[in-house]
Amino acid sequence: MRLPYTDNPPKNLSKEDEGVLERVKARRGERGLLPLDLTLLHAPKVTDGWNSLLGAIRTRTSLPDNIREIAICRPALINKAWFEWMHHAPLLEASASFKSKPNKIEVMKQLHPHDQGSLDAEEWVVLRYADAMTREIKVKQELFDELKELFDEQEVIEITATVASYNMVSRFLVALDVGEMNDEVPGFAR
Repeated sequence: MRLPYTDNPPKNLSKEDEGVLERVKARRGERGLLPLDLTLLHAPKVTDGWNSLLGAIRTRTSLPDNIREIAICRPALINKAWFEWMHHAPLLEASASFKSKPNKIEVMKQLHPHDQGSLDAEEWVVLRYADAMTREIKVKQELFDELKELFDEQEVIEITATVASYNMVSRFLVALDVGEMNDEVPGFAR
């Protein structure tokens, strides 16, 4: 980590910032504060907005687990945010769709997959959409049209917001080396 983490829990917070800390702890539950939280809490006002946005992305969309976690894991993989990958790849593997076909994760681990393998059409288009958003930023119209054929407008917004949010998360994690995992490249990353 390029900065020291805050104390766990942070000390000497204002009453307002104590409220931020309580909201973060409530979202994290039994897991407690993560290194990401202990980094963000250097700036409690930013932490509050971050917590609200990511809480909505993680728990208040209509997306099924497999689609949400693909939209999270692809930016993590492409941006080499191994701390994020470590936390979300197991959630993807535990989704009903991936549990029933464990070889799907092998496609997810490829930096440049050339075919969808055992991914279904929805998973494949979300993977490619997340890749395009992360690598090129501007998504080609043909790919966007494919996405719109398989998902309604609310889902398109939720998928796009998830990919965008987790690009933010992964870039924050890598820039500050949160979790000290920047140099721990998984053997599959190629």
